[in-house]
Amino acid sequence: MPTYQKILRVNEQYALDNDKEPSAVKRLLLHYSGMNSTQLVANLQTTMPNKSYRSFLRAVDQHVIHNKPIQHLMEYEYFFGRSFYVNGDVLIPRSETEELAENVISFIDEYFADSRINVLDIGTGSGCLALTLALECDNVKAVATDISEQALSIARKNKERLGGDVKFKEGNLLVPVNGQTFDVVVSNPPYIPNTEKLDPVVGDHEPPIALFGGKNGLDYYKDIIRDLPNVLNDEFLVAFEHASHQGKHLKKMIKKTFKNVRIIQMKDMQGKDRMLFITNKKPENASS
Repeated sequence: MPTYQKILRVNEQYALDNDKEPSAVKRLLLHYSGMNSTQLVANLQTTMPNKSYRSFLRAVDQHVIHNKPIQHLMEYEYFFGRSFYVNGDVLIPRSETEELAENVISFIDEYFADSRINVLDIGTGSGCLALTLALECDNVKAVATDISEQALSIARKNKERLGGDVKFKEGNLLVPVNGQTFDVVVSNPPYIPNTEKLDPVVGDHEPPIALFGGKNGLDYYKDIIRDLPNVLNDEFLVAFEHASHQGKHLKKMIKKTFKNVRIIQMKDMQGKDRMLFITNKKPENASS
């Protein structure tokens, strides 16, 4: 049997030759070897057990040739340091959404540190955003909605595995929480324009309902922003993830619906406008 070093070198080149990221091969090797990165480095000259090697090769072919996401092959993706179960029924959690979660947590700590707050996550998918906020913030009680029964099944499975004070409700956008109000509302809705061509790894395997947001990708934002006043408490924070070119359009929508609010645009780690926040709340330590 070949060593881990040879396996990694040969299969990373195989990925590159087929326009795939070599980092995906390394993640698959770590998964099927049962090692972390440090352990792999220490065992590069060790031969891989035959059964694990064969499983790894099959997974590499599924990804490189058949464009299957490695997260579907491993059946998980890490989000905020936790392993979330994923399959073809939900959007695979992205690093941009981790950044959204990190910023929402900072705002909660700044604005609601001494309050027990209700949080709404619209279009929860795997539940990664709602569950992370509930697990990271002791003062959060969350409700998460999704129109997909299959997605909510995955979200509930993640709650069983990870915990978190989150209640999941099936239905379109804000409909399932009619009559309820919240201090914080977060959403990473589908925002890809319908005509945009996607990489087959995404377009052929992730649910279209979680990807596409109408002609210009803004359909879900329009519906959410229109109905937001019905579910917000007197003092509130709203947080959106969006495509890098959509910020100015969202600001126009928000200004038509909300008066006397602050609109905060934030960039992601790549320096792209990616997160937008609406609030009328002052920090709890601010002078009146």
